[in-house]
Amino acid sequence: MVVLGIDPGYAIVGWGVVEYVGNKFRTIDYGAILTDAKMHFEHRLENIYDELMDIIARFKPDAISVEELFFNSNQKTAIGVACARGVILLAGVKSHVPLYEYTPLQVKQSVVGYGRAEKRQVMEMTRILLHLEKVPKPDDTADALAIAICHAHTNSSTLMQKNAYGMVKY
Repeated sequence: MVVLGIDPGYAIVGWGVVEYVGNKFRTIDYGAILTDAKMHFEHRLENIYDELMDIIARFKPDAISVEELFFNSNQKTAIGVACARGVILLAGVKSHVPLYEYTPLQVKQSVVGYGRAEKRQVMEMTRILLHLEKVPKPDDTADALAIAICHAHTNSSTLMQKNAYGMVKY
């Protein structure tokens, strides 16, 4: 199974593609979609969509896993990230690739085994599971790889439930 993990944002969208076969991971590729703060917001969203469509076409994932939004401050940032997340979901739907969403707590639990793990613990465990020399940068890319790992670990769960939009929640 090939999984594209995505950490949503509008300045930086982290992405990572992993293959999971027989309880073993293979890192295929990873990176970040960067948008220029000087661009009009709608053009930043267009850039995210276009680059993500290219990534999906290039790697042909079996699933796309996206982190759910969690904000406890800055509403302006939250709205911008929510818009970018909508564009990300649209790219998945337009590509006919099943979409799955996970909370930060689910990602931490799946990767580290502890839902309250610190960010550095998740990044280090991601590095170890994917046999990488160092933690990928920017952090959004490492987060995207962790989200892909989360889906691979969770995929066989019998708790899977589709919501009204066809997205799967665990």
